[in-house]
Amino acid sequence: MTLTKTIAAALTLSVLFLPGAGEIAHAADGAQIFRQDCAICHDTEPGKNKLGPSLAGIVGRKSGSIANYTYSSAMRSAGLTWDEKTLDKYLTNPHAVVPGTKMLFLGVKNGKDRQALIQYLATLKSGS
Repeated sequence: MTLTKTIAAALTLSVLFLPGAGEIAHAADGAQIFRQDCAICHDTEPGKNKLGPSLAGIVGRKSGSIANYTYSSAMRSAGLTWDEKTLDKYLTNPHAVVPGTKMLFLGVKNGKDRQALIQYLATLKSGS
């Protein structure tokens, strides 16, 4: 292996193991999963609702709390706070966590995909 290839390989490996590099890659994967599975019904722009509410600022928010969106009574009364643990359960099987939710999505069954999606959702800011 030439010196140039050895240096390039070492730099590539060092970038992969930098603190936070995995999270950045994970969030990028989550953005793709969002576009594929969620974007048809949800937007990431604050205040921009589609069939479902905007997911800007979802992490840390109370369920059923966006003022300009009409939630199901099940979601309004669920009393959840969208943190990593709650999102993981909900995105696995929405109807088991909030029976009566109007969300038609059946869930993200792959745990790695779900975690990537949650990491991406955590990057979305509410704009306030």
